[in-house]
Amino acid sequence: MKKTILAGLLTTLLSAPIVFAADNTEDLRKTIKQQQQVLDELERRLNETEKRVERTADVVDNSTSSKSATTIGGYGELHYNNIENNQTNTRHEEIDFHRFVLFFNHEFTANTRFFSEVELEHSVSGDGQNGEVELEQAYVEHDFNQMLSGKAGLFLIPVGILNETHEPATFYGVERNPVETNIIPTTWWEGGLALNILAMPGLVFDAAMTSGLNVPTTGDNAYNIRSGRQKVSEAIASDFAYTARIKYTAIPGLELAATAQYQSDITQGAAGVDSAPAMLLTGHVIYTIEKFTIKALIANWNIDSRQAEALGKDKQDGYFIEPSYRFNESVGVFARYNEYDTQAGMNDDTLVKQTNVGINYWLHENVVFKADYENQGGANDADGFNLGVGYQF
Repeated sequence: MKKTILAGLLTTLLSAPIVFAADNTEDLRKTIKQQQQVLDELERRLNETEKRVERTADVVDNSTSSKSATTIGGYGELHYNNIENNQTNTRHEEIDFHRFVLFFNHEFTANTRFFSEVELEHSVSGDGQNGEVELEQAYVEHDFNQMLSGKAGLFLIPVGILNETHEPATFYGVERNPVETNIIPTTWWEGGLALNILAMPGLVFDAAMTSGLNVPTTGDNAYNIRSGRQKVSEAIASDFAYTARIKYTAIPGLELAATAQYQSDITQGAAGVDSAPAMLLTGHVIYTIEKFTIKALIANWNIDSRQAEALGKDKQDGYFIEPSYRFNESVGVFARYNEYDTQAGMNDDTLVKQTNVGINYWLHENVVFKADYENQGGANDADGFNLGVGYQF
């Protein structure tokens, strides 16, 4: 392009009328020299312009690449626990990098995207180590229209408050509440298909067909719900689970939700025992008025099995209530009362009561320091304190 412009300019300049005497060759040389100087200056300016255009193109390219369709995020949390068991007169003192999580997401189009979540628990995994590496999410999501979307793959079950949103900066207390740990049980993911339906602004329905629980039928963890999570690792799929949730958020500051899940056999056809149909029902409310928030959740399992009934585990339930007050962007305080029982079908008193009170300090909206005092009563007798730091990005 540059050569074409120069050629055109040269033709124009040379075709211009030049007045000289035929015998005055010196004047002709001066004229040609002046025209050459003009052409040299034009070429220099074109070169400078071309360099500026190239620099601008580089900036545009870099800006475009910074808006990549692939994004990375994550979260992590370090805990210090100091809890004394008053029944055995022993103290549990431990520091643990509990979770290190990375998100890898990609947007194929405006309507189709991929989400994933990889977690390392307790810092080190492998034979003889405390930790493990887990794939907690890996699914493709597609928007069919403004009201209907679907996902396929490995995803978190739509239940409770923490199961889908559990980054440390989003909740109070160093440890996750015991009701959603032992009864629901957070964090709980399965593989399958799910639909999300926006019925109207503020009213959403979720439905999912997924892999199910496979609870042990013998030993200390027999019919223990948390021990039944297969984590989609060569999971037995003799019996699927079906989940439905309704969530209402049309009133500012209010969230109401209820979930039901049914599985016709949470033993996945284990030999020597009856099939164990199980139903989970949960509900929660979150209500915020200016700086004050109150959360409450209830969860209940019913397992129709003679073996589970003999262990008192045909009924497992719990609830908590948590008021909190956030003074400003940096400081908030809370109190939480929990009750849960993984053997609620027994005549013995197996109910655990736990109270936590504490403070969160947000160094940044995505960086939080936590401290709380913990007291366990009922079937347990323990007390102590927890410290923690967490982040998300």
